[in-house]
Amino acid sequence: MTRFNAWNVFKNGLIGQTDWDRQWRDPEPKKEYDVIIIGGGLHGLATAYYLANNHNIHNIAVVEKGWIGGGNAGRNTTIIRSNYMMPGNHQFYEHSLKLWENLSHELNYNVMFSQRSHISLFHSPAARDAAARRYNIMSLNGTEAELWNLDQLKKNIPHLNYEDARFPIMGAAVQRRAGNARHDSVAWGYARAADQLGVDILQNCEVTGVKRNKGRIESLQTSQGEIKAKKIGFAVAGNTSRLWEMAELGNLPIETHKLQAFVTESIKPLLDQ
Repeated sequence: MTRFNAWNVFKNGLIGQTDWDRQWRDPEPKKEYDVIIIGGGLHGLATAYYLANNHNIHNIAVVEKGWIGGGNAGRNTTIIRSNYMMPGNHQFYEHSLKLWENLSHELNYNVMFSQRSHISLFHSPAARDAAARRYNIMSLNGTEAELWNLDQLKKNIPHLNYEDARFPIMGAAVQRRAGNARHDSVAWGYARAADQLGVDILQNCEVTGVKRNKGRIESLQTSQGEIKAKKIGFAVAGNTSRLWEMAELGNLPIETHKLQAFVTESIKPLLDQ
């Protein structure tokens, strides 16, 4: 597989982009894997990559009923931030943000992570006080956080309606290291890197049944045949309840709710921040 670097990008620009290899394989399923992850979205692909890269487990399959990144991965805000204050939450998201800051280099793939700041407006003294509490806790935990008064906000973002907005703007809570990424690029980057480590990515392979033996899951029935596995993980977002029931695992302590989202094509940044 061709490694991305300045020379290869320049060379392919001169020859009509004709010298790039396929980014990941399209293998036939093996009869058995050490680990099968159901769901080829961001969580499923990332789990496969880190199991292979960090834990030296390479006999892994990611099973996706459609195309990778075509489910919930393509219907999210794409915002990446760590402005959380609750114990556990803060450390989890701060570690995640640090992973994002080096992810393109680690995967050798541009995930289009742009640290353009996350700016939350507040419109009342109560909202300002709540933001101050959260951002002070962030600072105590060593995470960069800022509270802008109205003058600072106007200086940095003069484009907003400060004069006759329905909800008056009083200031903002700001995390400069936050930003967003291109979700399909992230999916492709993880898929490419996982494939290089031996992970089989099985697209258009829908799970239709779960076979159990003596209280444990033994294999999956799929549209590409039966596949055995020693360990199985679900990374299927809104389909978790359905797969959980299919596997006869009892009551799941979460509920699935439908969420509608309006998603546009990517647009260029509007604010110089």
